[in-house]
Amino acid sequence: MKFIVIKPNIKVFLILFLMLVFVQNAQAIRIGLNEGIKKTYVGSSQNASFRDANTGKLLFVSRSFFPYSIKAYGDSIAIKVKGRYYDCSTNAIFIQNPESKGFLATKKRWYRGDIIVYNIAGTLTIVNSLPLEEYLMGVVPAEMPSKWNEEAHKAQAIAARSYALANLNKRGSKGYDLKDTPADQAYGGASSETPQTTHAVLSTRGEVLTYNNKIIPAYYHAASGGRTISAGEVWNHDLPYIQSVESFDRGIRKNGHGVGMSQYGANNLANRGFSARQILNYFYKDINFSRLKLKED
Repeated sequence: MKFIVIKPNIKVFLILFLMLVFVQNAQAIRIGLNEGIKKTYVGSSQNASFRDANTGKLLFVSRSFFPYSIKAYGDSIAIKVKGRYYDCSTNAIFIQNPESKGFLATKKRWYRGDIIVYNIAGTLTIVNSLPLEEYLMGVVPAEMPSKWNEEAHKAQAIAARSYALANLNKRGSKGYDLKDTPADQAYGGASSETPQTTHAVLSTRGEVLTYNNKIIPAYYHAASGGRTISAGEVWNHDLPYIQSVESFDRGIRKNGHGVGMSQYGANNLANRGFSARQILNYFYKDINFSRLKLKED
């Protein structure tokens, strides 16, 4: 099977006196929305192009606000048009978002970017391919309540951006980078976006956490119940930038692996007047704040 693999070509230049890292072309990420299913649907807010993902051949142009049923058909994919299923004669189709302001729909949600549907061993895998920053707009409100302190949202955006980049191609054998669930990071697409959480993403645009000049997988969890734990207590290997600290979430039931930043703790610290950088410096030790130079900059 030929997958469309969209990977950022990252070149890092460290400017020591500013502690900044510029990463070239860190633009797109592929998120697994569903897999192992026989049927799904895709719609669009504007007319969208359905193409053979292997050849780029145009299959048809959809009409807006109409759900098109898509199913596995042997080793191929079939799409229902005007009441009849048509064999696309391909194992991968690419649904191209007509404009940057347009949205695609599947899984009862709207999404930015494009959607790829693969037939893998007779079942469908649904992938959302989109720019990293647009992905984060759907992560922060899925991971944190939108009414929380904005500095907590900013800390979440930086941690989530770092985690995503450190884990690119984590699930590449399945045709995508990360799942849309807490197994990686919760992601609700455009349907979950709010003005406040989007502002947190935009105001920290490109900012990541680094240790020894490398972007770290900035693990986080909902609550530790009083104290975080080291990575070694969960995964049998310690990480020098993650140590056990008071989590500032005492009284909140433990939820998550307990490694890295406590989200409730981050919000409590933000409500005490701590900035996003101060919060992150507390939960992650000896890290630097670095900034990506995105392709569109």
